[in-house]
Amino acid sequence: MTTMAQTEPPLKRLFDRLDFAPQPKRLELDLIHERWEAARAGAVAPRRSAISFAPEERGAAETLFVHRFEGPDDDGVLTEGASAAAMLLGPYRIGDRLSEAGNRRGAVRLRRLFKEVRRTGQPVLAQYTSAERGRDRAIVEILVAPLSEDGSTIDSALTAISAHVLDGAPRRTTRETAESSLALFALGASISAGEDVAQALGAELAPLEDREFEDGEYKIRPLENVRGRDCYIVFTLNGDHIASSADKLCKLLFFVGALKDAGAQCVTAVTPYLCFARKDRRTKPRDPVTTRYVAQLFEALGTDRVVCVDVHNIAAFQNAFRCETVHLDAQALFARHVLANIGDRPVAVVSPDLGGEKRAELFRLRLERMLKRPVAKAFMDKYRSEGHVVGDIFAGDVKDRTAIIIDDLIAGGGTVARTAAACRANGAAHVWVAATHGVFSEKAASALKNAPIDQLIITDSVRLQPSMAAALGDRLIVVSVAGLLAEAIRRLHANGSITQLLEDGP
Repeated sequence: MTTMAQTEPPLKRLFDRLDFAPQPKRLELDLIHERWEAARAGAVAPRRSAISFAPEERGAAETLFVHRFEGPDDDGVLTEGASAAAMLLGPYRIGDRLSEAGNRRGAVRLRRLFKEVRRTGQPVLAQYTSAERGRDRAIVEILVAPLSEDGSTIDSALTAISAHVLDGAPRRTTRETAESSLALFALGASISAGEDVAQALGAELAPLEDREFEDGEYKIRPLENVRGRDCYIVFTLNGDHIASSADKLCKLLFFVGALKDAGAQCVTAVTPYLCFARKDRRTKPRDPVTTRYVAQLFEALGTDRVVCVDVHNIAAFQNAFRCETVHLDAQALFARHVLANIGDRPVAVVSPDLGGEKRAELFRLRLERMLKRPVAKAFMDKYRSEGHVVGDIFAGDVKDRTAIIIDDLIAGGGTVARTAAACRANGAAHVWVAATHGVFSEKAASALKNAPIDQLIITDSVRLQPSMAAALGDRLIVVSVAGLLAEAIRRLHANGSITQLLEDGP
C-alpha cells in the first residue's frame, strides 16, 4: 500500500490540502453556480432538468458533466457530458463508472469532491495545478454541486471543469515570439475579454500563473520571457461578488511590478473601467481625492502607461497621472448603432446632468455629421450629496424625437430612470440610453425594470450579471469594445495615432 511519504507531490497535496476556493474565477463556472442556486429554490438540491442555459451560454453548458451515485463509496455512473468528463478522467463514455476511469489521479480528486458534496449538501469548488514533466501546465477549477431527482436525497452530482492553460496551449513559434516584442496578458475575470482583444489583434494571450492561497492571498507571474518587451495587461477594475475593486486593483499592481522586475521595457495597464475614478475632487471638508491616490499607486509600481475607456472625469484623470494616459471613448461605437437603427426619425441627445454636458455635446456633433441633419440637445439638472440625488429641472427640445441619453456609466440606475421619465414627460417619442459601463448595483434592476426606456445600450467593458440581463430583457443591447482596445494597442505598439482612432472608430 502506498504511504503518504511515498505519494507523488501533486497527489500528496490533494490529500493534505485540497484548495477549496470561495468563488469560481472562470466565468463559465460562475454562471453554472448561479444557475444551480436559482434552480435549487430551497430544496435539498435541484433536479438536473431545472438547470438550463441560453444559446449564448453554450460555452458554460459544454464544461459540465453528471454522475449518478451508486453505492456508498462515492462511485458514480456518467449520465451526461462525456467530452467534458474526459478533460479530467481521460477517455470516458456515457455509462462508464468513475472507478473505471483511465486517469486515476483525476478520479481520486473527483471522488474526494463527491464525498464532500454528499457530506455537506453544498457545492464545492476546488483548484489545483496540472503538471506535466515537472512543469505547471494549467490552473484547473472543478465545481461539483449536488442534484436530487426525487427532491429529498442527493442522488447525483453535476460537475463543471475549466482549465486556464499556462504554457501548454498552441503557441507561437519560438522565432515568432522572439521577433515580436508585444506581449498581451489578461487577468482574472477579464480573461474572456482579453481573448476577444487578442483575436481582434491577431495575437495570443501570453501565459501567466495566477494562484490563490487558502487565506485569500495570491501570487501572479508571467510564464514567458518579457525582458525588453512591450507588455499590455487587460483587466477591468469593477467590483463584483467575486472580487472587490480594491482586490482587482491590488492584483493588477502586483502583476505590473512582476513584469517590471522581470525586465519588461514598457508596461501598459489596459483598464476599460478604472475603479475609484468618481471621487476626483473634494466636495466636502477633508474629502479624499481617490483618483490621484490610484494614480500614485500605478506610478509607484513603474507603470509606463494607463489606457481607460470613458473615465468619469477626463480632465481629472489626465491631471492625476504623471505617466502617459490614453483615454478612449465608446462614442463611435454608439454612433454606429444609432446610424444603423434610427432611420429618418428626429433625434435629441440628452445629458443626465450638467457634468456630462460636454460628453453629450461631442456625441451630438458626431451624430449630426453622420446623420447629415440637425440633432437637438437637452439636459437634466442633478445634484448628489451623501447618496441622495435632487434636482428636477429639464431643459431642451425632445418633443416627438428619439431622445438619446448619453452617460459614462450606470450604477444604481436612478439617474437614467429619472432622466428617461423627464424625457417622456416632455414629449419624447422614444427614449434610448447609451452608457459605456454597465456597473449595475443590486438596486439597479428594480430602478430600471419599469423605467420608460426603449433601448439601453452598453458596452462589454464590465461583465453583465445574468439577473440584470433578465430584468432588462429585449431592451438591452451590448456592443463590444474589444476592437477598440485591440486597435489602440496596435497603434500604441507601432507609435500610431490614437486621435485618429477616436475620430474614426475601430
